Amino acid sequence: MNRCLVLLGISATVFLALPAPAQKESGFVSVFDGKTLKGWHVSAQTGHSRASGNKSGGKWVVENRAITGTQDIPGNGGIVLTDKQYGDFEVALEMNNDYGPDSGLFLRSNDKGQAYQAMIDYHAGGNLMGVYGEGLSGGISVRNFDLLETPDKIKVLPDATYPAPFTAEEWPKLWKHGQWNELRARIEGNPPHIQTWINGKKIMDFTDKEKRHPDTGSIALQVHGGGDFTKQFVRYRKIRVKELGK
Repeated sequence: MNRCLVLLGISATVFLALPAPAQKESGFVSVFDGKTLKGWHVSAQTGHSRASGNKSGGKWVVENRAITGTQDIPGNGGIVLTDKQYGDFEVALEMNNDYGPDSGLFLRSNDKGQAYQAMIDYHAGGNLMGVYGEGLSGGISVRNFDLLETPDKIKVLPDATYPAPFTAEEWPKLWKHGQWNELRARIEGNPPHIQTWINGKKIMDFTDKEKRHPDTGSIALQVHGGGDFTKQFVRYRKIRVKELGK
């Protein structure tokens, strides 16, 4: 056989065996450059920024390509928000927080921290990706499981309006503490329809019954006030947004 034809056949085989390049999610735009807080600002106007009269809004820096937050002094937290305002959108990010600090992914937030919150209450008794009305009327707090003494253990709530899509035994297969896990939330309309996901698994589907907040606002991340969490941190990276209806 012709030597050139043999080499050509080998080259074609190698070429066909190469994996296809990864495709970006359609419509999603990065809102964090991995280096700076450009496009974001810190607010100390929430009720979490009042420790000893401190008005810093907690401590927010970029470390290892992640937005990293903590209390700057014991009890003092706050939020970091996008400068841009959003209406109907889906936001996705990766999270690798210490187990202890209370955080949150705020949807349509103002500088006072009033927002619909996708819960990131990453501590015993807390929850991930339930929906909470942060500073809103109506007492909104919907969840379908509670975290227990360690992040690999949960208690599934049997009477939840939107049942948990897993058992307590299945939870450690979905959630990996100490690794980067993806959280995602989608908000549409007003009164809003809110859906959330953890690592691709749908966690919550909630529709409010009345309009109690503006149609637009920022996307925000929280460090909760109270206690002493100056030596524990929340970490978020690969933050991207898809505006809906455009």
